[in-house]
Amino acid sequence: MPTQGQTLVNKFNGDTFKFLETAQDTNGEHVTIEVTLNSKGRTVDDHIHLIQDETFKVNSGRLTYFVNGEKHYLGAGEVVTLPKNMPHNHYNTDDEPAVYTQTISPALDIDYFIENLIGMINDGKVKNGKLPFLQAMVTLKYLESPSLLANLPRGLQKGLASVLAPIARLMGYRAIYKKYTGIEK
Repeated sequence: MPTQGQTLVNKFNGDTFKFLETAQDTNGEHVTIEVTLNSKGRTVDDHIHLIQDETFKVNSGRLTYFVNGEKHYLGAGEVVTLPKNMPHNHYNTDDEPAVYTQTISPALDIDYFIENLIGMINDGKVKNGKLPFLQAMVTLKYLESPSLLANLPRGLQKGLASVLAPIARLMGYRAIYKKYTGIEK
């Protein structure tokens, strides 16, 4: 279960994610994390949040973000909000770490997803920021805070998730694993 002050570390690249506020702390209004990206380049595919907005405030370094097909940069003290339903990505392109505060609204179960994702990465179940295909289908269908890949038609992704996710669950896949979060979805 995500808790205020909890820090998750990606053991492969040293990126850290510290929960400043969880969904429980804010009655579901938002989740706020402090992220230190040591890694360079995109660590996840371009994606779309269907229900949530993300706000980034850079504390130090420089954050690169991609939105509407254009690359932008934020320096220390600068803020940007990436609205729901807009294809985007964010990452570090510099040699020094990008440290930023990220707020995701509404919270839904995004803090559990982050905790789950880092656990799966550390167990070697996520390679190059990509969930295995069946895992992605289960995550899309059963997570309260769904995301889609930006480069595939939405209807195709939702259709595949509707058909494949129940089968994948029978095979043991879960959107959230008890091993990493204390709950299962």
